[in-house]
Amino acid sequence: MTKLILGVLASTKGTDCQRVIDAIEAKELDARIACVVSNKKEAFALERARKHGIEAIFLNPKEFSSKDEFDQQLVRVLQERKVELVLLIGYNKFLSKPFIDAFRNRIMNIHPSLLPAFKGWDRNVHEDVLKAGVKESGCTLFFVDEDPDAGPIILKKAVSIVENETVDSLKEKVQKAEQEIILKGIKLFGEEKLTVNGKKVILNS
Repeated sequence: MTKLILGVLASTKGTDCQRVIDAIEAKELDARIACVVSNKKEAFALERARKHGIEAIFLNPKEFSSKDEFDQQLVRVLQERKVELVLLIGYNKFLSKPFIDAFRNRIMNIHPSLLPAFKGWDRNVHEDVLKAGVKESGCTLFFVDEDPDAGPIILKKAVSIVENETVDSLKEKVQKAEQEIILKGIKLFGEEKLTVNGKKVILNS
């Protein structure tokens, strides 16, 4: 069986990307990362890729006349490298319809809450969760579609919120959960156990 070819889009540190790299190197995951692409030159995710001999690509949004043109180049980069599954790991740009169409049901994003509750970005999500006084949070792995943070849900994992929880302590807990379900989701995809039916993901045995 051939290795599943992954492409990673990242704008920040790429902590979850490191877990995927480690799992591949430890032979826990039968996959290969073809490239890590970022819209931020200083993104540490690119440095992680270089350290592990993975192609690191910076695409400068300022060099493109529109978002669609930027995304078209992104599609070319990934297709040239035969990428089968795209992982969004801290990627801070919304994807255009042409990109989503090119990789329909093959783009996974991880969100740091139990969707549909607490949409938003990074630390703001954890702040909102703590302000709401809920007893648990977690993360959601989903396929990206045209609706922001509302694509078909693949997996969720909850974490409990304790007294005196801080944004940093909650973020750390949620990231551990993210890393678990990202690996699980990639494995299920590689084993062709995920079928998308409208807004639902069916797990095939």
